[in-house]
Amino acid sequence: MGVKSMVGKLDGMLRVGEAAEYLSVTTETLRNWDKSGRLVPTRHPVTGYRYYRQEDLDAFLAAIVAQREHA
Repeated sequence: MGVKSMVGKLDGMLRVGEAAEYLSVTTETLRNWDKSGRLVPTRHPVTGYRYYRQEDLDAFLAAIVAQREHA
């Protein structure tokens, strides 16, 4: 499988900066959440870069809102 076909599989994914902007946090916060296991990205198979699905980010936000409502 060539690199171009692998890159095509990441269509619709948000890069770290895009995901951070979507969540209104810094890229460092996103990386810290990755380290702690709170929000796990998909890794590019060749470069190892982090990518996030918008559906995963929406679910993450919904979980945070639910936790705050029950606190």
